[in-house]
Amino acid sequence: MGLDLVLRIAGVGILVSVLCAILKQQGKEEYSLLVATAGLVVVFLMLVQHIGELLSSVRTVFQLW
Repeated sequence: MGLDLVLRIAGVGILVSVLCAILKQQGKEEYSLLVATAGLVVVFLMLVQHIGELLSSVRTVFQLW
């Protein structure tokens, strides 16, 4: 889970920021917002599995279920 996930998230962030800057420069602010939202969704989908693992570990540690 370590560095690989962080680098993938950083890569998505860099790609989205470059695309947003290009689109804003071209006067397409609506598409820029759409690209930023899509990037956010992609990152959340990448994190869903790891969040599930985290919650499972917390349940195990505190013996909740």
